Amino acid sequence: MKVTNAMRARLAALRDRLLARAEKRLPGLNRHRRPEPVPIALTRRRIYILPTGFGLFFGAVLFTMLMGALNFNNNAALLLTFVLAGAVVVSLPRTVAELERLRLVAVRAAPAHAGEPLRAQVDFVVDDARARPSLVLRCGAASIPFVLAGEGGGVRFELASQRRGLQPVGRLTLSTTWPLGLFRAWSVMHPDLGLLVWPRAEPKAPPLPRAGTPGDGRAARDSGEDWSGLRDYRAGDPKRRIAWRASARSERLLVKEFSDPVAQQVVLDWNLLQGMDPEARIARLTRWVLEASASGVVFRLALPGGASGYARGPDHAAQCLRDLALLP
Repeated sequence: MKVTNAMRARLAALRDRLLARAEKRLPGLNRHRRPEPVPIALTRRRIYILPTGFGLFFGAVLFTMLMGALNFNNNAALLLTFVLAGAVVVSLPRTVAELERLRLVAVRAAPAHAGEPLRAQVDFVVDDARARPSLVLRCGAASIPFVLAGEGGGVRFELASQRRGLQPVGRLTLSTTWPLGLFRAWSVMHPDLGLLVWPRAEPKAPPLPRAGTPGDGRAARDSGEDWSGLRDYRAGDPKRRIAWRASARSERLLVKEFSDPVAQQVVLDWNLLQGMDPEARIARLTRWVLEASASGVVFRLALPGGASGYARGPDHAAQCLRDLALLP
């Protein structure tokens, strides 16, 4: 029987109704599908535990030992079997206790451009001031083992970034097999947080627009008189700036660069990049913001939602990149 789109839609609606009805009866059933506010406290109601492969093998060995001891009426073997079984029983609550009374308090990361890895850190606090010697944090396909001191700490991991904007952290799984490796306890956390991803920068953008005439394709620093150095040729550079001898020696086209000791004010205006795709405009403005910050130029960024004031430095550039990243 061929499954049509209408049938798929009815099945999806039925599934959603069943899940909603089940969630009313069991509130924790669908908990990890939805992001939850931070901090996230790990209690026994959200910690799960199952035997590991080694634990199952160990249980089979104990059962074999028990059958052999009973068959041969060997008291020493029975005593050894019960001592080992007691260690198994004691290790189960100890494994759960490794995750209990932990709190996820923050997830933070330094901003990165789209396509670059996000170097994030998850911060935990230990409520009972007891060290956790063996924990594993799983995020996506990556598993990071770490140790927590009595006051807590953080674990670092990397996330792949594909698009600009606020990237959700996603589901994090914290697990442990301490102390004997017989059981694995785990808890799933889904923090309602987003990590900032800056836009991609255009690889070969025209030079910074000249102050007062944004978007004319000429570099603001080319209007100075102080020698600054050589750089690779970019589309829009005047031919009189090409260093022909240096280009012949290096076998690539180089351009003379000059700087002005007087600080220049540059306007990076969204509206003057007419005829370009919105994402292409964002990529070019991102490149210009990075170049303006690196060269110490005083600039302002004019976007459809408003404009920043004239400033310079990494803090101003970071704020401009954030505004570009959060554009619709």
